[in-house]
Amino acid sequence: MNVLVIGGEGQLGSEIKRLSNSWKDANFAFTSFENLDITQKKQVDAHINGKDYDFCINCAAYTAVDKAEELPDLAREVNVIGVQNIAQACSANDITLIHISSDYVYHNEVNRPILENDPTTPKGVYASTKLQGDFAAKSYNDKTIVIRTSWVYSMHAHNFVKTMLRLGKEKDELNIVYDQIGTPTHAKDIALAIFEIMKYNTQNEPQYGIFNFSNEGVTSWYDFTLEIFRINKVECKVNPILSKQYPTPAQRPSFSVLDKSKIKKTFQLEIPHWKDSLADCLKLLKKFDNIKV
Repeated sequence: MNVLVIGGEGQLGSEIKRLSNSWKDANFAFTSFENLDITQKKQVDAHINGKDYDFCINCAAYTAVDKAEELPDLAREVNVIGVQNIAQACSANDITLIHISSDYVYHNEVNRPILENDPTTPKGVYASTKLQGDFAAKSYNDKTIVIRTSWVYSMHAHNFVKTMLRLGKEKDELNIVYDQIGTPTHAKDIALAIFEIMKYNTQNEPQYGIFNFSNEGVTSWYDFTLEIFRINKVECKVNPILSKQYPTPAQRPSFSVLDKSKIKKTFQLEIPHWKDSLADCLKLLKKFDNIKV
């Protein structure tokens, strides 16, 4: 199969690129912002039209959650118009679109793992534009898979794990919120799941729609930090605080544990626990970034 990965320099795109070297079932092509601005329809069409791709994985997004409150037009251009451009080009070329979305779209009062058909009440520009992007992807291309994920980290780019490792070395103590509950997700596991989804849809009756994906388990940002420091033997005191003690321009979901039953059953996936995946990521950081674990 032939696969186009849009946003190849972000966390997930970089992980797909790394893993694609050992996955012989597909030929991959990658784009970055430098060679493809998804907000420009002509550029998107030029990258997709007539290229014989079977799948297009859209990892590109405006993800600066707080900055989006100051730059709503830019967030909408990337997260909505850009997705619309991609979906239209994929539809015109009979390409399955795999679009990456966010747990932020739910932001409801459900206090159990969130299902794909639960209410969506996004709060803030980032959350709203991601939800609109989901609608655009599905509306303009019937052959679309939307993957909503949460708390993504990896050995690439900027993310919570790498920030905590840095701050843990620089500071004697940190204040971390403990009343936001969810599940950390290693980008490597999302990439492997996408590989399995593409393989399944190639060999079986193709399945489309919205699917939740995160690692297994439940935690808080505070406990996540404790585990990072425990594995990495970081001697930094971590103090639990409430979200209201650390106000941000954009409101974060207080509970965003995702129910993965649908994606596991549909594509026959096995999903690792977040603690196991965190340990795996820290080993990768040690191997590739020379960060002591």
